[in-house]
Amino acid sequence: MIQVTQLTKKFDKLTAVDHVSFEVAKGEIVGLVGPDGAGKTTTLRMLAGLLDPTEGKIMIAGRKAEEDPDWVKDQIGYMAQRFGLYQDLTVNENMIFYSDLFGIQGAERDRLMSEYLQMTRMEPFRERPAGKLSGGMKQKLALMCTLLHRPQILFLDEPTNGVDPVSRRDFWAILYRLVKDGLTVLVSTAYLDEAERCNRVGLMNNGKLIALDTPRAIKTMLPERCYEVRTKNQRATREALSKRADVLSAEASGPLLHVFADPSTSPEALIAGFEGATIQPITPSLEDVFIAMMRREERQPTHA
Repeated sequence: MIQVTQLTKKFDKLTAVDHVSFEVAKGEIVGLVGPDGAGKTTTLRMLAGLLDPTEGKIMIAGRKAEEDPDWVKDQIGYMAQRFGLYQDLTVNENMIFYSDLFGIQGAERDRLMSEYLQMTRMEPFRERPAGKLSGGMKQKLALMCTLLHRPQILFLDEPTNGVDPVSRRDFWAILYRLVKDGLTVLVSTAYLDEAERCNRVGLMNNGKLIALDTPRAIKTMLPERCYEVRTKNQRATREALSKRADVLSAEASGPLLHVFADPSTSPEALIAGFEGATIQPITPSLEDVFIAMMRREERQPTHA
């Protein structure tokens, strides 16, 4: 449903997206994760037709995006970080307004509105002004408005940022239901627990896609072993380990350190000299692996 080849976007001397390539199959949820400035939003905006690529090719549902932009826009729904809800309009009025924009009226509009209000459990709030909805409810309303023209593909840019955990869970339950019905979703997220919910996850850093696979596969990508280190002086231990050539990363995880080290180095050698330190191997989390991969990227020499 989505095929991206060598996608690049430059703003003057800044390369925001750097030769990114990937594919998304029908009925799949793919998540883009990375730090601020990694290129996630710029990628989604290009796919949604809101930015022209500097280089590269975009295929949407089998068609070249630049050759048939109007057709492509009918196939996609794009939900930005700050969706343009009208705060003074009610839930019902916002949905009617967006239905009019999409040219959906009469019985079809009533059917879709009723279906989405029930699916999101927003029916009791249809007469409430959007400005008086909670953060989670606003995101549900934004999603309903995005879905009114029945897109095949949904682009979501950090849709649950700042939303409480219960509302985030409800939002993802809705996404799963939509995907079960055949919708394809590409979502950027700042939450690693949400990335775990995706079929595949892509890690972006400095405009590049440095990994793309299932969450389980990504956790096994690094050849280094991951250890949990408990020490009396966390900061000093972290600084010392980070300087070692056989240590890829040493990051704080609460009161502990999570350390990726060369498999040829023994655990005992890693903590030698740190009084009272203990070490044990662990299975890394998605967050552990992502941070370690970014540390590896930072160590790569740059070329002019």
